[in-house]
Amino acid sequence: MTAFQSRGLFIAGLLIGLSVLFVIGGSAIPLTQAGMIYLAAAAFLFAPMRQHYTGWPGILLGLLILAMIVLTWIVHSSRVAGAAGWDFWLKAIGLWLAAWMMVDMIANAGNGRRASRWRNLAPMILFGVTLLLLWEWLVVGFGISPIILLPPSAIGQAVVAQANTLATDFVWTFLHEVLLGWLIGSGSGFLVALVADRVPFLRRGLLPLGNVVSALPIVGIAPIMIWWFTYDWPSKTAVVVAMTFFPMLVNTVAGLAASGSLERDLMRSYGASYWSTLVSLRLPAAMPFIFNGLKINSTLAMIGAIVAEYFDGPTIGMGFRINTQAALSQTDIVWAEIAVAMVAGSLFYGLIAVIERAVTFWHPSYRRA
Repeated sequence: MTAFQSRGLFIAGLLIGLSVLFVIGGSAIPLTQAGMIYLAAAAFLFAPMRQHYTGWPGILLGLLILAMIVLTWIVHSSRVAGAAGWDFWLKAIGLWLAAWMMVDMIANAGNGRRASRWRNLAPMILFGVTLLLLWEWLVVGFGISPIILLPPSAIGQAVVAQANTLATDFVWTFLHEVLLGWLIGSGSGFLVALVADRVPFLRRGLLPLGNVVSALPIVGIAPIMIWWFTYDWPSKTAVVVAMTFFPMLVNTVAGLAASGSLERDLMRSYGASYWSTLVSLRLPAAMPFIFNGLKINSTLAMIGAIVAEYFDGPTIGMGFRINTQAALSQTDIVWAEIAVAMVAGSLFYGLIAVIERAVTFWHPSYRRA
């Protein structure tokens, strides 16, 4: 018996055990509520047949999504919301185990380039959806106060209701502060790294200074930047520049030193100048390090801009909105701003990762077996 079949039998045994517990406890669950959940999980018993049916993972994924929708409908019913019992949580556990099996099946199904993309994306998407649904079930099932935590459905409703305000805050924070500060900080860090690579004394002096500046708290830098660059967006951009400069500097310097000694000796044997060696050998070898700095800075820039807006400034921006609405206990708007910031930061990071994949396609980490 394969490991996959063993896991399938384990889930089947668990579901049978849950059914027995439901009957013994006098709370047999109607088919309309639990039927799809059992159907989705029991289908994994036939996992060994997946090599005979190319659409098998897709069929199971559809059943799993339908089961999740059914359980979400159950938790929002008046009988379960705020008073979910052990029978509901056992169903949720069984469904979570079915989702785990689905991720394993997708990751091991199919061949070829398109199948590889499916295996890379589908488990990630399914895991994210399952995590959001688990959040929804816990908050609604236990009846947690909105002051403490909101379910994802309520956050989505707040995003739709406050779309104009969120769009205005996003444009102000992301375009004026995050993107501009990221460009200036990363660009200046890259240029200074080229100079430091040429001047060893400057490199030995800047790198320890970078460690010191990186340890400075944002809440200590932000007020000083406000004094220097006024209360408008330039002060928040300056905070982002200060946070992104040294990570880019350190990564670029490390990347420029990453090329092998044999390759450098070969360039010297060809009589290549410093700049020819830099462009043809050292910069391409440093690209993974440079993109690593860019990806780190994409998250630091978003964090720095939002925290900097907590201090005095214009009555606009994501950080300003989070700070003021939290003081007024408007948790729906606070969570909506957090959701927009999370999505924007993730897309920004993902865009850089896609560009990195196109530029550093030759790197061993991207080679296919």
